[in-house]
Amino acid sequence: MHFALPSKASHPPYARAGTSASANFRRQKQLRIVGYVVLGLLTFYLALKSILYLTASGGVVEDGVGTIEGRQDIVLVTVFDNNTMSEDYIRLVKANREDYAARHGYKNFYSNVTTYDDLIEPAPPSWSIIPALRHALTEHLSSTWFWLLSADALITNPSLSLESHILQPLETLMLKDIPVVPPDSVIHTFSHLKPSRTHLILSQDMDNLAHTSLLLRNTPFTTATPDNWAQYFLDAWFDPLYRAYQFQKAENHALEHLVQWHPTVLAKLVLIEQRRFNSYNFATPPVRDETGELRTHDSMWQEGDFVVNLKDCREGAKHGCEEEMWEYFTKWEKEVEKLDGKRPEHNLGPPKPKAKPVKEGKKKANILHESDD
Repeated sequence: MHFALPSKASHPPYARAGTSASANFRRQKQLRIVGYVVLGLLTFYLALKSILYLTASGGVVEDGVGTIEGRQDIVLVTVFDNNTMSEDYIRLVKANREDYAARHGYKNFYSNVTTYDDLIEPAPPSWSIIPALRHALTEHLSSTWFWLLSADALITNPSLSLESHILQPLETLMLKDIPVVPPDSVIHTFSHLKPSRTHLILSQDMDNLAHTSLLLRNTPFTTATPDNWAQYFLDAWFDPLYRAYQFQKAENHALEHLVQWHPTVLAKLVLIEQRRFNSYNFATPPVRDETGELRTHDSMWQEGDFVVNLKDCREGAKHGCEEEMWEYFTKWEKEVEKLDGKRPEHNLGPPKPKAKPVKEGKKKANILHESDD
C-alpha cells in the first residue's frame, strides 16, 4: 500500500558510525568539481549556440535597428455583422477593400460575427474580432502582417500603402514613454523598442486604445521562430476569464488590462498617432482633468487622411451608418478617379438601412389581425 507521506521504512539508512570525516570531505569536493565541469560545458554550449545563430542570420538579431524593409505579405481583416448591416452597406465596404488590396498587392479576409456565436456567447458580439483574427492567421499561415479594420471604417486615401505609410517609417512614428492607456496610466510604452521587435501597432483616442484599427505581425514557423507571438497574444486576449468579467467596453477594456499587466505584450506594442490610420468622423471635445488642465486630442478625419472610422454610428447618432458611409464612399470614388483617370467600376448606390426584425409578439398580432379581415 502506498501512503501520501513516506513511512519509517522508506527512510534511508543512517551512515555507518565508522565513516571518517575525511572521506565525506573528499566526496563533497568531487561533487563540486563535477558541478563546475557541467556548468562550464553548459555555458560553452549556450555561447556556441548564440554564435552559430548570429552567423546563420548574418549578424542580425531581433533587437536590430532600422525600418521594416521591403514589401510585406499583408492581409486585410474585416468582420461584418449581418444582424445590423444591410447587404448594400457590406457591398460598399467590400468594394473599398477589394480596390485597395488589388492596388497594393494585399489579400482580403472577410468574416461575420455570426460565425463565432458559439465561441462568444454570452459575451457581446464585438468579441468576435479576436477569433476572426485567429481564423485569418490560420487561412494565411505565411502572411506577415494582418490589418484588422472595423467594418464601419473606410480607406479614404487609396494611394497610401501600409509599407510606406506606417511600417517603413515606424521608427519615427513610435510614441515612446507615454501612458499606454490615456490619460494617466502609470504603465508607459517602451522608450527603446525597435521596429524589428514590434508585433502590435495601435493608436489611442481621447480615453482608450483605439483597437478598431490595428496591425498584428505574424511570425511563420521556422527553426529560429518556433513560437508564434501573434497566436499567443490572441489566445491571451480571448481568455474566458476576460470574457466573463463583463468589462464596460468588452474586448477594448480587456485589451487595456492585458497590455498594462502583461510585460510580454507591452514589450511588443507600438503606439502611433490616431489619425495615421484610424481617424474618427467627429472631433473630440476638449476636457479638463482632475488638476484643471485642459486636455485636447486630434482625432477628426481631414482630407488626405488614410482612414475614416464611423465610430459609434450605430449607437443613436444623428446620422445612420449608411448615410455617413455613402458620403465618404463618394469621396473615395473621387480619389480613385484622380489616381486612375476614371471612376471605379461598380453598380453601387446609397445603401438602405437594414430592416429591423419584427418581434415575435408583434408578428403574431399582425397574423391575427389579417385573419380577422
